[in-house]
Amino acid sequence: MTNFTMGRHGHTRRAILLALGTAAATLGMPALAQGSTSTPLRIILPVGTGSSVDLIMRSAQPALSKALGGQPVVIENMPSAGGVVGTNAIVKAVADGNTIGVVSNNHAVNPSVFKKLPYDSLADITPITVIGGSPFVLVASPKVSAKNAKELQALIKAKPGEMNLASSGNGTIIQLAGEMFVHEVGGDTRHIPYKGMGPMITALMAGQVEIGAAGVASVIGQIKAGSLRPIGIMGKERISSFPEIPTIAEQGFPGVDVAGWFAAVAPKGLPAAQVKKLQAAFVAAFNDPEVKAGFAKRDDFLILSSPADSAKFLKAEQERYAGLVKKANVTLE
Repeated sequence: MTNFTMGRHGHTRRAILLALGTAAATLGMPALAQGSTSTPLRIILPVGTGSSVDLIMRSAQPALSKALGGQPVVIENMPSAGGVVGTNAIVKAVADGNTIGVVSNNHAVNPSVFKKLPYDSLADITPITVIGGSPFVLVASPKVSAKNAKELQALIKAKPGEMNLASSGNGTIIQLAGEMFVHEVGGDTRHIPYKGMGPMITALMAGQVEIGAAGVASVIGQIKAGSLRPIGIMGKERISSFPEIPTIAEQGFPGVDVAGWFAAVAPKGLPAAQVKKLQAAFVAAFNDPEVKAGFAKRDDFLILSSPADSAKFLKAEQERYAGLVKKANVTLE
């Protein structure tokens, strides 16, 4: 359990993120590489299989290969240590455009959570594009009797420190999102970290833990099947795929406002021409009609910002999470 204190003046992440992409959407796209190459593009994901980022990137994998002129695209998951292991592999790779990564909120959280990192989260990367974002939902095991935020609040407060809050790892944005809710309802829970989103979801469905935050894309099937119960959307707006699920804010807890994002980055020193080529490929791939349809179905949203705007965004997010982590009192070795 961590102590989480947070002000009530949260802002809607989706609106800010979408603003970043406005200029990028109107940019002329440079010509992409023609013809295939035998060297695959390796994309490291510092998250586990079944996470929102993993699902999104795998859905866009064929379109990205096509946008790169037929270059094979290989996706590799490295979820250990809250994303530190995977991110370290990204920054230590040769800056030749053949190895990049897709990072998420944890990239901005980790500098404040870990006492020491083997890399600099800003100086050791080359931003390519903030691809998009994904809404979060608070879910409960079917074994939990609560059907909404008020009922869950009553259960948590009735047995302080006894209800289990699951997460995809210590210090992750998934933990912080869950802790945000626990703080907002004035409760106390026991944090149970798992090694990735997949094991966390499995434990929730089995009733081994009671509640947890998750990207909607990660649990949309389980919600529809009834194997997980949605408590509320964790942003300020309802989502089109589940319009009947109210936000936690409208259930009386306005301080709960969090959403996921994901960004393509490369090791520092990647030549500008390579950055331009890769950013154009991501724009083309994620504007593919089939990929866009998948985004809409999962209630994900596109941003596709320029490399310069992406750098500004990552810096701002790192500064924002520094304050939240300090208030949450989360520190890892």
